[in-house]
Amino acid sequence: MLPLHIQNETSRLRAVVLGTAVSNGPTPTADEAYDPKSLEHILAGTYPIESDMITEMEAFNQVFKKYDVEVFRPDIIQNYNQIFSRDIGFVIDDIFIKANILPDREKELDAIQYVIDHIDPKKVVRPPEEVHIEGGDVMLWNDYIFIGTYKGSDYKDYITARTNWQGVEYIKQLFPYKKVKDFDLVKSKIEARDNALHLDCCFQPVGTNKGIIYKSGFREEADYMFLVNLFGKENLFHITRDEMYHMNSNVFSIAPDVVVSEKNFTRLNNWLRENGFTVEEIPYAEIAKQEGLLRCSTLPLIRE
Repeated sequence: MLPLHIQNETSRLRAVVLGTAVSNGPTPTADEAYDPKSLEHILAGTYPIESDMITEMEAFNQVFKKYDVEVFRPDIIQNYNQIFSRDIGFVIDDIFIKANILPDREKELDAIQYVIDHIDPKKVVRPPEEVHIEGGDVMLWNDYIFIGTYKGSDYKDYITARTNWQGVEYIKQLFPYKKVKDFDLVKSKIEARDNALHLDCCFQPVGTNKGIIYKSGFREEADYMFLVNLFGKENLFHITRDEMYHMNSNVFSIAPDVVVSEKNFTRLNNWLRENGFTVEEIPYAEIAKQEGLLRCSTLPLIRE
């Protein structure tokens, strides 16, 4: 049995599901795009090719090996995008929550069923149908659970709005002893530079008391101020609109002092090093074209 244990974003990682880019399928048509950034690259003819993405994910896998992390990969579904395992499920404490994802992504859960089979069935839950919640919107910070959502009355019109108020309520009921804080995120169907697809596109903790944040990703200044007050402004690295677009907040922590980051994030990586972090730089710019990065391609199962 897998003894699930996740209480924050940065404790020493022991087991993780890493997505796969093998048999990723043809470039989608414009009509098939799930987000504005993919659409942009489809239209420009710069959508990433499979071999490049496999190389990038293998670089990530090698970092996990270096730190002795147990890595599970999904079963391969032919001609299908299985890179972003964060969307399909997530662990809070010792509970595995299956996400209610976009209906045509259901197969992705089946592809990690062999992992779920190693979890105590009493610890695996599936929210009711009206609950929308994806792992990229759920962030654990010890006593807190941060959840990205979209509170606009036009929620149903946005394929980029992935977690609804029912999702927030569901987590509150499941974890009554946690402080659940929701954040209303800015969404756009057409401009990737103004679309916070998930919470991890505009905020992520690093270390034990620091974080990366994009102020304009929050619809309400009060939500942004909540994080400033919790972490302290001096502990937050503020990214620009362009850095948000390139997914600078979507790094991944292997330990409180070890962060995996994209090699082109020069300003961020320098700040991390100045603050005592070991930065494992890898190429991930092709995968970033699909509006997802390092955190999005992982589903952590066990942290110390």
